[in-house]
Amino acid sequence: RGSKATVSRPLFVFSKPGNQTVKMPSGPCLDARADWEPVVFHKTGPKGKASKSATEVNAARRSGQAVDTDKKFSGGTNKSAHSVVPNAVKLDENAETFRHETVSHDFKMALQQARLAKKMSQAALATAICEKGSVINEYEAGKAIPNGAIINKLNRALGVRLPKAHA
Repeated sequence: RGSKATVSRPLFVFSKPGNQTVKMPSGPCLDARADWEPVVFHKTGPKGKASKSATEVNAARRSGQAVDTDKKFSGGTNKSAHSVVPNAVKLDENAETFRHETVSHDFKMALQQARLAKKMSQAALATAICEKGSVINEYEAGKAIPNGAIINKLNRALGVRLPKAHA
């Protein structure tokens, strides 16, 4: 009982130049001298004016001293600071509907006619201007928001001057 048990591990023997041998353990060495003291972190309390605990604040109130407490904006809740819209009344009062400006009827008809005159499909035209087929579809349906770069590519690919895109 009084003797220490030793763990025997297989040793690898390496030979160095000059017939020196070095013995190395095959696994992790459990050194009994390792420092395994637990490390404990302590959270420090608030400093300055905020260092008063709830009991100290209640004691100050009972004794009649002036106690200043501040409520934080949406403190203790899971609400976003952006959930309160300051101009919500203005948004509610405004009855106008805001929409993006799309291509005009004249533009979409001219685009379709120019494409058909060249005997191109929407996919072929899209490939010619390095855009997706859905872009051509949106322009011909009148749902696209006008983009000057795309309109210039269409003009070059079709060899025409399309009318103004805005209604």
